[in-house]
Amino acid sequence: MSTTSIADQVARFAKAKETNNTRVLDIDQYFDGSKFKGMNVLITGGNRGLGFNLATLCVQNGANAFVTCRRSNADIENLIGKSNIFDGVDVTDDVAIRASAKKIAESGTLIDIVINNAGYFYEPEEKVSDDSLNFEEQIKQINICGLGPLRVNNALINENALAPNARLIIITSQAGSVEWRAVQNKDEGGDYGHHMSRACCNMAAILLSEEVKKKGYSVHLLHPGFNRTTMTAKYSHIWDIEGAVEPIVGAKRVLYEVSQASMETTGKFINCEDGLVIPW
Repeated sequence: MSTTSIADQVARFAKAKETNNTRVLDIDQYFDGSKFKGMNVLITGGNRGLGFNLATLCVQNGANAFVTCRRSNADIENLIGKSNIFDGVDVTDDVAIRASAKKIAESGTLIDIVINNAGYFYEPEEKVSDDSLNFEEQIKQINICGLGPLRVNNALINENALAPNARLIIITSQAGSVEWRAVQNKDEGGDYGHHMSRACCNMAAILLSEEVKKKGYSVHLLHPGFNRTTMTAKYSHIWDIEGAVEPIVGAKRVLYEVSQASMETTGKFINCEDGLVIPW
């Protein structure tokens, strides 16, 4: 059996259905939320979408969930309480991130699992051929998706807010695979900022995994799969053929891979749809 995921997403989903791959088609057979009981889990961008569903599952399974977000809302406040929310924290804001990490450490809480989930996707498709490149937006995406996780992890490490053997999870994207561009963007290119930001994210994560393993921290890159969220709404016309799932299903896929993460798998780039490796 191959240990590498398939680049062609339509073919990937079709094969999963043809072979009745339950890991892809029915994550409930694999997800065991009890593994998160008593864990302190910090989720960036946990106020909506995939992040909110991750927080929901953590709470339902006995974890202590903490969330950073730019703007809080009633849903997340009712779920985890205002005291566990770090509101007004943008992952591009060094000062706000550092202050949040310091506050966590000073409270005596040590974070077992960090899920760097906050992201940004520029909606228009960028093309050189129609002169639609938006360099300002590209820098914004790189700042949020590429540097954001590094800022957060750096702050938590240096403010001593992590528990021993903490797992640093980075929600990245298959879009960061250079090898897969020849399949997923064949003869078309496009979405320059999105792909560059995720490749940047992946490089930072690999470097971090090498640096912090001596501290006992592992780093894991997870493509969450294709989820039906506002971030992917521009692709809603292909949700069905490519097997896009509701965010709660995507969250279970992610948390299943988090539960499997260890120092033995540090630095791996995993597709949460099927649990297989994505090539760089």
